[in-house]
Amino acid sequence: MGIQINNFTKTFGDTTVIDNMNLSIGSGEMIALLGPSGCGKSTTLFAISGIHQIDGGSIEFGSRDVTKLPPQQRNVGVIFQSYALYPHMTVEENIAFPLMIRKESKAEIKRKVTDIAKLVRIDNLLHRKPAELSGGQQQRVSLARAIVRKPDVLLLDEPLANLDAKLRLEMRSEIRRIQQETGITAVLVTHDQVEAMSMCDRIAIMNGGRIVQVDTPTEMYHNPVNEFVAGFLGNPPISFVEGEIQQDTFINGVDGIQLALERGHLDSNQVKVGLRPEHVILTEETGDTNCATVCFIENQGRENLYDLRLADGNVIRTIQPVRGDLKLGDTVHWSIDSSHILLFNQDGERLYAASATLKQAS
Repeated sequence: MGIQINNFTKTFGDTTVIDNMNLSIGSGEMIALLGPSGCGKSTTLFAISGIHQIDGGSIEFGSRDVTKLPPQQRNVGVIFQSYALYPHMTVEENIAFPLMIRKESKAEIKRKVTDIAKLVRIDNLLHRKPAELSGGQQQRVSLARAIVRKPDVLLLDEPLANLDAKLRLEMRSEIRRIQQETGITAVLVTHDQVEAMSMCDRIAIMNGGRIVQVDTPTEMYHNPVNEFVAGFLGNPPISFVEGEIQQDTFINGVDGIQLALERGHLDSNQVKVGLRPEHVILTEETGDTNCATVCFIENQGRENLYDLRLADGNVIRTIQPVRGDLKLGDTVHWSIDSSHILLFNQDGERLYAASATLKQAS
């Protein structure tokens, strides 16, 4: 079942948290609301669930307008980071609780609980209490309880925040597997870009109460609409360097940088280039152009992360195969293919080369 958010506005007192938001979520799609703390993503989730009543606009599930319906009439399943399990109940009783509220028969409850427990791989834990479970197991119980009654929409509010790194990795794939197997429409709220990119079909990245860009993870990573999106996605993060364009070349005289751009850019001062670490390569060139000093080395196993300090003190990053010939303080030369350079104006908006003009992304 798809979700349509139309001209959604939410205020708290005199503060407008969400202003005239529009978002369409496809049936069976999993979408992430991604952004920094305070951007409005949880407020949006709570509005979809019915916990927050909206101050303007409408919310539709399929062809059904649910704008004024209370949570219990929207048929949504919600998973919080706190698990919210009943400590005095067994796993089986926790999962069965929504079905008991519906007054379904004992036989039907038993069948549904058994089926969903197998799906989330906790069928051997049904007689335990929550205190006897690990964090990952508790989150599986929470997930089972949310989907056992076959909700139209599954809402996940930072569901992995309380798990350690290994469990987060495991539960990312498990939640995605279960969402795909059930075909349920799901909305994930997170500030973790790795979660959003690995779990979801699309990402809606938010800032200041509005959606900045909606796209697939791959497209958003390679074609961000502005500096904010480019900086929010990517680990290690992108590096930005200021300079100007002269004859299809980016130039920063202070740092001795000259980078060839794709043809079609007009000469312009005060622009920024975005350089992702995986695209910055070390070269055997000599001279004063595009040189830097190795100022930090981080061993990541099969590869190393090198921080390169430029003449003015700014730092760019590169990821390279492990090599023993580089050490702190070494002078290196670097380059980047023009197709991998992201170009922004001073307002942070993306610039594209097209027909010898600078075209701002819409």
